[in-house]
Amino acid sequence: MRHFAIFSFFLLVLNYAAFAQVDDLQLAKQLTASGDLQKALDIYQKLYKQDNEANFGNYVGALLSVKKFDDAESLTRKMIRKHPGEARYAITMGKIYTQKGDIDKANLVFDELIKNLPADPGAIANLATQFYQAENADYAIKIFLQGRKLLNNNKLYTYELLSLYRFKRNKAALVEEYLNFLPDNPSFITQAETTLSSMFEGPADYDLLKVALFKKIQKFPQEAIFIDLLTWQFMQQREYDQALNQALALNRRQNDDGNSVFELCQTLVADEAYETAIRGYEFVIGKGKGQALYVPAKIELINTKNLLVTAGKYTQADLLSLEKDYRDLLEEFGKNNSTVFAMQRLAKLEAYKLHNLPEAQKLLEDAINIQNVNLGLQASCKLDLGDIYLLTGQRWEAALAYEQVETANRGTNIGQEAKYRDARLAYYTGDFTWAKGQLDVLKAATSQLIANDALNLSLLISDNIQVDTAGDALKMYARADLQIFAEQPGKAIAILDSIDVKYPNNALSDDILMAKARILIQEKDFAAAIIPLKKIAEDHPNDLWADDAVFMLGDLYENKLNNKEQAKIYYQKIITDYAGSLWINEARKRFRLLRGDKPDGES
Repeated sequence: MRHFAIFSFFLLVLNYAAFAQVDDLQLAKQLTASGDLQKALDIYQKLYKQDNEANFGNYVGALLSVKKFDDAESLTRKMIRKHPGEARYAITMGKIYTQKGDIDKANLVFDELIKNLPADPGAIANLATQFYQAENADYAIKIFLQGRKLLNNNKLYTYELLSLYRFKRNKAALVEEYLNFLPDNPSFITQAETTLSSMFEGPADYDLLKVALFKKIQKFPQEAIFIDLLTWQFMQQREYDQALNQALALNRRQNDDGNSVFELCQTLVADEAYETAIRGYEFVIGKGKGQALYVPAKIELINTKNLLVTAGKYTQADLLSLEKDYRDLLEEFGKNNSTVFAMQRLAKLEAYKLHNLPEAQKLLEDAINIQNVNLGLQASCKLDLGDIYLLTGQRWEAALAYEQVETANRGTNIGQEAKYRDARLAYYTGDFTWAKGQLDVLKAATSQLIANDALNLSLLISDNIQVDTAGDALKMYARADLQIFAEQPGKAIAILDSIDVKYPNNALSDDILMAKARILIQEKDFAAAIIPLKKIAEDHPNDLWADDAVFMLGDLYENKLNNKEQAKIYYQKIITDYAGSLWINEARKRFRLLRGDKPDGES
């Protein structure tokens, strides 16, 4: 019993000592963080004397922080003599020499470790990790590269080297490492593209990648992954024709169904490179009617021609040519579940560009009655049909179409879109109370675009009903808004210009300016649209459309008028003057990109 009591006493003493060490260590760290280095050093020295193995690193670090290099060197020499085979003490000695400014001595120590590196994968990785922990990434890289030589395998340590090259921002080495890695691991191409795009800062970096890829392609012409990466490189540089040329060359070599070219064309369309996309779709079509992508490529070709025409100033002849392309397609393949997309696009062309509403209605009614159509596409067609009913004055038919889509798709984006269109229908037809009730629900929609539109329309209604309880001026404005939706700008302008004459004390000044700006943008007269938008920003800085107008100014200057400096001014204005705006995050992102900031997370 007496022996047990003595043993318990010793355990208690040891535990107390251990807890005391933990407390001292925490205190030393706090003193270091607060800048009281000498007091921290005193504690580390005490801890080192108690257990020099466990506290060596902290004590040496404390000595170096107060520039007691000789003491640190003497202490480290003792540990090297005591543990001659442990690399960490040699690394510490090299670190001391480095901080003293004696780089040559440090390199001698480090080079000796590399010289004596064993051909053992685990030992190599362990030593490289010790260098990295000692904040010496350069020698960690050298260790891994030497390890590859010793083990005669240049595929080893790829993940570690990729991480180190990225940490060091060594773009050339990172590119070479990825090009060494990807042929055996093609599924990592997306990761490579994401990493490279986050590292690259301009044309010179992409040119570095391009040169490296051309060398690889010359050496390994059958390696498809290099062509894929080169295509991506050209896309990043907006060299769209070059990107397509590479994709076409690879397709001819592989003689596949053209799926990669088809997918690239979809990206080209998203980037508004319509002419290049048209060439790509024509290539896919040229592979023959027996190919699975023949019909989709035909449809997308016409859709892309549609976008090309309507993106700029177009003539009636351009529109009629497009109409003929769609009709020829439907004549060739019929109206079926493979051509519903074409029917929907043709209906929009008929309704909003050619203003042939009966034909648009018939096309959409036929489309939603086709069997085995994708449910999402069918719902989209039904929403468009509701819009046509609205434009032809069939209010109840429009409401029924919207409500059917909402009921069948509750909780989804398309269901919320249907609810919004139903509320907008009520607004267009002057039922403001019901419309506002629906819009207030939609302000919490999962789609930010729907939520934003619902919020703006709700505020438009509430602001104007407070001033004019009958809402007469707003009813007139809503009729003009409907004409804008119908792409009837002349009719819309005539109504807008009449509002102030008929209701001189209305509160719609900024709303009328925004409506006119939307009409000008719809007509591709971007320079003219600047005028009403600036008037909103300057004369109505606290009204409903102020932040929208400021953001639209930034967007027009950046993407339509090619004036990046003016764009920056307006994006910054959103950041400084409209912190609560729904545009704040997008404005901040665009401003930083225009200013030339590196992506988030990059130093």
